[in-house]
Amino acid sequence: MISAAMAVARDGREVAVMSQTEIIGILLDFIGRPGATDAEFEALALRLFAYQFAHNAPYRRFAQQRGRTPLTVRRWRDIPAVPIKAFKDLTLSCCPPDDAERVFMTSGTTGSGRGRSYHPTLAVYDASMLTGFAARIMRGRDTIRMGILFPDEAALPNSSLAHYLALAKDRFGTEDSAVFVGPGGLDLDALLTFLAEAETSGEPAALLGATYAFVPVMDALTERGRRFALPAGSFLFDTGGFKGQSREIEPDAFYDGLSDAFGVPREACLNMYGMTELSTQFYDDGNAVCPPVKSGPHWIRSRVVDPLTGVDVPEGETGVLVHHDLAHFNSVSAILTEDAGVIAPGGFRLLGRVEGSASRGCSVAVAEFLAAAQG
Repeated sequence: MISAAMAVARDGREVAVMSQTEIIGILLDFIGRPGATDAEFEALALRLFAYQFAHNAPYRRFAQQRGRTPLTVRRWRDIPAVPIKAFKDLTLSCCPPDDAERVFMTSGTTGSGRGRSYHPTLAVYDASMLTGFAARIMRGRDTIRMGILFPDEAALPNSSLAHYLALAKDRFGTEDSAVFVGPGGLDLDALLTFLAEAETSGEPAALLGATYAFVPVMDALTERGRRFALPAGSFLFDTGGFKGQSREIEPDAFYDGLSDAFGVPREACLNMYGMTELSTQFYDDGNAVCPPVKSGPHWIRSRVVDPLTGVDVPEGETGVLVHHDLAHFNSVSAILTEDAGVIAPGGFRLLGRVEGSASRGCSVAVAEFLAAAQG
């Protein structure tokens, strides 16, 4: 484990740097303690920044180039955010990469290279996922019968989504829950049997998977002239977008198609917004209206910024989303995405990938980060 250290300012002030063991314990307590205040979030965010500044050399060089250090940053909003594409070019880890219990890798569908996220332990990631999923998706239920439209961890050991869905199934799925995507692809016949049994049982069921995995299922049901009416309390759960794995469908048409094919209302069609470079997920309360408001738990905060300056745009204006995820403690907690968004009451609306000047601004931010981080 990494030991504690101190950063000392010229005027003698000291900023304590927690050890890895201390960080894990504090984070697990923070995640499990609802109702944390903004001040408590900010205090922990600043302590994590000091830890990442001390032990993540590329990030430290970038922060120093920006004039941001643990001795000068007093607000979580001023902690410098790393452009998400930098994860493809640099090792951003506080622990030695070889010491990581798990390395999650991006799909590599949006350009060359694959981003990597190093986890010295999965304890914090798992606590973040399970706590958020229980509150936002299960909503007081202990279990539900689940069908998973994504390969399992044995097939994709470096996929954060495979791990996420395995956690969901193992903790919240009934014993007869099943994975319907294997080495041979989608087992459509087994899935149809699952859906038919759920329809006749009267017990709620859930279908979870990558957004693109639902498209061939809907197409197959249309070809076979099949529709289902899943029992009340059932829900559908998609994430990740289409990633070139299926035809693109506009959100309203996609959720209309899900509702029609499986007999669930659009407000029971839930979407998760997450990424390999984070350890916490955002959820909406259904897609009756698109785009819905998404929000996360108390250990993550979001901003909407101008990517060139990193300054928050005026409320109500569109900018680029920055997420500050305390659970992503081993890398960097502040991530500049390439997703457009706008702050809304209770969270933010996700508007898709950035375009135009915002996209160019993100590219400039990546170049500036790499130049500073590589010294």
